[in-house]
Amino acid sequence: MKEELIEILFQYREAFASDNEPLGAIKGHEVDIMLNVERPYPPLLRRPAYPASPRAREALESHINELMKLGVLRNVGHNEEVEVTTPVIITWNNDKSRMVGDFRALNTYTIPDRYPIPRIHETLTQLSKARFITSMDALKGFHQNVLTPHARKLLRIIAHCGIYEYLRMPFGIKNAPSHYQRMMNTIFPHELSEGWLIIYIDDIIICSETWQLHLERLSLVLKKILQVNMKISLKKCNFGFHELKALGHVVSGLSLGVDKNKVAAVLLKQMPQNKKEMMSFLGFSSYYRQHLKDFAIHARSLYRICDQQTVFEMTQERIQAYDKIKYALTNAPLLLMPDWKLPFKLYIDACGEGLGAALHQAQIVNDKPYEGPICFISRQIKPTEARYGASQMECLCLVWALEKLHYYLDGSVFEVITDCNAVKSLLNMKTPNRHMLRWQIAIQEYRGNMTIVHKAGNIHKNADGLGRWALPNKPDSPAYVPTSAEPQIPIEGINITDVGTEFFEEVRESYKQDKNCHILTALLDKDCKDLALANSVDDIWKTSYDNGRFHLFDGILYH
Repeated sequence: MKEELIEILFQYREAFASDNEPLGAIKGHEVDIMLNVERPYPPLLRRPAYPASPRAREALESHINELMKLGVLRNVGHNEEVEVTTPVIITWNNDKSRMVGDFRALNTYTIPDRYPIPRIHETLTQLSKARFITSMDALKGFHQNVLTPHARKLLRIIAHCGIYEYLRMPFGIKNAPSHYQRMMNTIFPHELSEGWLIIYIDDIIICSETWQLHLERLSLVLKKILQVNMKISLKKCNFGFHELKALGHVVSGLSLGVDKNKVAAVLLKQMPQNKKEMMSFLGFSSYYRQHLKDFAIHARSLYRICDQQTVFEMTQERIQAYDKIKYALTNAPLLLMPDWKLPFKLYIDACGEGLGAALHQAQIVNDKPYEGPICFISRQIKPTEARYGASQMECLCLVWALEKLHYYLDGSVFEVITDCNAVKSLLNMKTPNRHMLRWQIAIQEYRGNMTIVHKAGNIHKNADGLGRWALPNKPDSPAYVPTSAEPQIPIEGINITDVGTEFFEEVRESYKQDKNCHILTALLDKDCKDLALANSVDDIWKTSYDNGRFHLFDGILYH
């Protein structure tokens, strides 16, 4: 198998490049920018360079020189007319710098391109039943798109060291993702329509059920990549795996999971200290909301403090909501890949704070029947819905869930499981009120394929425990996560420094002077279940203790 793969990769070796090698220049897909203003352009588009510190100046010059060597930038001569200039800045992540163009003014006047970007979760369901998966990533994908002469004049950047013109499409301009997606869809129209090729902007995924078919498809894709003069990043390729990381997930033909490394990077950060940090956390969490049961309900109070009129304050309720989301992220279940030939089960539930639903399916996994979740959805209730009764709320939840999950349920046979009897009568209600009538009409297209079943009690318990049938965690897999035979201790951050034994003795001694540390040490040392003692610690400490986030090792308390 490996020899056949190497032969194909050698045949199409010109399609690959490393970071320091020349970029591709994709043929036949030049990028233009259309503005909604005529010349002469508004003064807002002619902006001066931003002030830069000595460190930033050095970094700017380094980035500009590198891009000029790659053919992405050119120096604008002193005798050339310049109508548009965009300032650039340097952003830092630890010691690594990145040059960013402030294209906000240009984007304001750019006519938007509405070409659709695929939905990631729905796109990845195409991997269902795939036994072999290959992922590839274009090398500096946007920089392989050649600009038209008109677009080049609009994409001139200004820094302390001069004015430069982009020859290739930069990051940060308004229509860059839409253009790239359209271009890729144009290059691979038949492959995409057949369903074995997935393209999300510059990420390419090939899936197949047999190895021979996979090699044929890989060869076909690489041939087209060569024809348009695109270059693939060699270090970002994974060929023919059963399971790998793609688009922030761990994917296989059986399941879809969150990328634990990406989750860990966010969870190791401290609790958000301002609105910007909270919005960043919520944005990241929302990306994985299909894995998180009742995400919208838990996040409700956190979204509220991000309003402009609200003072940022982490109350006890918000701390608990934040902890619940973090816990859900670290314990997010694997999601089954849908089998379109099998029936689905839709579990719905509504409460005073929001609506929730879980789409399940019963499949044969490892030669055993197993029912697991396909996805979770949730949303907050609107102010006008707050006055609905329990029956109306549950019917609303059904209509909303059918609309959100139409991609899965259209043409499929499925059961709706609810703990509200009123939902069963919605389809055939004789004298519905105006809300019920509208909802009754909305769900008529599912008549014949949908069966509504009443089930009392907690209806979402069967969403747990998917980890037991995950694919093997092999070291040679790109989805490999190192494990240990020792019990895993959840941590909130890692700080490494050289300290001696005297330091730890001082820490242990200091616990005697701190009420919370002294009590928690006593509770954890003997695994004590003294509720009265546990309740005597401060509320914020009690919450973390109840959630099992304190651990005692060698007399030292860890959180």
